[in-house]
Amino acid sequence: MKRGIFILHAEAFETIYGGEHRQAIAELVDIAGPPVTADAVLTDPAVLRDVELVFSGWGAPQMDAAFLAAAPELEAVFYGAGSVRGFVTDALWERGVVVTSGWAMNAVPVAEFALSQILFSLKRGWAHAMSIARRGRDGRQRMPVPGAYHTRVGIISLGAIGRLVCKLLRPFDVDVLACDPYVDDAVFDQLGVRRASLEEIFARCHVVSLHAPNLPSTRGMIAGGHFTSMPKDATFINTARGDIIREEELVAVLRQRPDLWAVLDVLADGDRGADPAIYDLPNVVLTPHIAGALDGERRRMGAAMVAELRRYLAGQPLQWQITRELLAHMA
Repeated sequence: MKRGIFILHAEAFETIYGGEHRQAIAELVDIAGPPVTADAVLTDPAVLRDVELVFSGWGAPQMDAAFLAAAPELEAVFYGAGSVRGFVTDALWERGVVVTSGWAMNAVPVAEFALSQILFSLKRGWAHAMSIARRGRDGRQRMPVPGAYHTRVGIISLGAIGRLVCKLLRPFDVDVLACDPYVDDAVFDQLGVRRASLEEIFARCHVVSLHAPNLPSTRGMIAGGHFTSMPKDATFINTARGDIIREEELVAVLRQRPDLWAVLDVLADGDRGADPAIYDLPNVVLTPHIAGALDGERRRMGAAMVAELRRYLAGQPLQWQITRELLAHMA
């Protein structure tokens, strides 16, 4: 049997790898003791000496040259969370270590959250709810709504999450416009959505949902002019990263356009918010980064890592493997 170790935060271990996942891994791999944290590995790198497989998640150690020197037998990393950017290094790629991740499983709850907010926003649900919350009985009046019949929904980026949102929207009578310059027309056709520019999406869609990766080329790509062009009573949803939008410009537009709404699960500057005024605007709904996998939802990623382990040990292609080239286009 190959020798493995769990390295991650204690909370991540408990939420990602349920009892059935731990048992399945233990039946396939000789696990070197209880889970350890990244700090513990730094203190005692000897625990890595014979390790061939690392099972991890949030709290993974940076796998740089020093880490790899302590783990000369390392073959593969099974990361039961989303983005691997926090721990992969050039040294890891150059060693040829296989990396696989639960990124696609993390896309599921994000897409589900986005779907819920898209449909709710087409009914102007937040505008109605907040009107009652602020004005009581006097605020309990219906407003005109776009609704979910032959209205337009815009999806920005067709990565794993954007594509899944498009699939979840199929049963509804909405026209989906999508923007992704890096995706072939065949993907748009397969998803049943129409290609559109960023400008057209903002100018024509009743709800715009952002799913772009946080890359140097995407940071700040959505500016005040995009928000200004939105139709009356439209809603912008961000479950991606706050730094992709120019938050101060969004704040300025929302002040001028009380008919517009923003549903923001993420904020700029590491979720602190680039503009403190974002917390006080009456047409902003803020949630504390809850779209991604939380609590029991994380078990889906643990199950994916068990499935990937079985493929790896059988010499089969991995379904969710991350390469250096793939990572360059991911969040």
